Amino acid sequence: MHLLVLAARHGRLLLVAGLVAGLVLQDLAQAMRAWLPAMVAGLILISAFRIGHRQAMTSLAELPRLAGAVLAFQVAVPLAVALACLALGLAGTPLAVALTLMTAAPSVAGSPNLTVMAGGPPVPALRMVIVGTAVLPLTVIPAFLVSSGLGGPADLLYVSARLTAIILAAAGVAFWLRARLLPAPEARQVQAVDGASALLMAVMVVGLMSAAGPALTQEPARFFTWLGIAFAANFGLQLLAGRVLRGRDDRTPLAIIAGNRNIALFLVALPPEITTPILLFIGCYQVPMYLTPLLMRWYYR
Repeated sequence: MHLLVLAARHGRLLLVAGLVAGLVLQDLAQAMRAWLPAMVAGLILISAFRIGHRQAMTSLAELPRLAGAVLAFQVAVPLAVALACLALGLAGTPLAVALTLMTAAPSVAGSPNLTVMAGGPPVPALRMVIVGTAVLPLTVIPAFLVSSGLGGPADLLYVSARLTAIILAAAGVAFWLRARLLPAPEARQVQAVDGASALLMAVMVVGLMSAAGPALTQEPARFFTWLGIAFAANFGLQLLAGRVLRGRDDRTPLAIIAGNRNIALFLVALPPEITTPILLFIGCYQVPMYLTPLLMRWYYR
């Protein structure tokens, strides 16, 4: 318990340590890629366990606002990006594909944990993870129709359904365990759960950085170019969403989700000829994502 509480207090530093390990320990990062789906499911389980089913249930009054956020993030934003790339003559380039897929993706599974570390309420983030992933096969259609070089949206149906099943199963198990084992947790017990999630996220990022480490040592100019693009896309969307949502009680989780998306989902949904040119972006994208609680906490305060 004491070690987990300590991990919660230093969760932001743990994420930085995971990033560094992913860049330096390249063989370990490659070996851990196969375990990423299991770690994502474990992260969802811990997040849902922390919240509990009572807090996670969305009331009918909140459904329109939740649906509006999903449509804005996963339909309007990627469609605007795709149209902008088309107008600028960038359609089909790795930059256009990377930005379109990033904005079309649902919330990253660890967004409730990032929200907690940034000082915000995790419940809206968990709802966005579940709902955003469930409707992904429908929300990607507009951006895919406008974009070139992405194929058709039909390939995403199977993987999105599988990911949705994993999320619902993990959340269901977590809610059952929470009701049976910890119906009324104390503050220290909640801190321990936060510490467990921080440890798992620090381990998971090592596998997510498998493509970034080799690029840093072999092609540093290319690495830092994509890193700058990743920072601009992630933090830029967070700042924009935070400004638009100013005054709302769910401002922090929604703004974090605006910039932190589960783009890695498309690695198992699209053919290699589409995803290979953007593998470095996906690796670099983990850096601003995992630095969000450290660098953006001042903004959400």
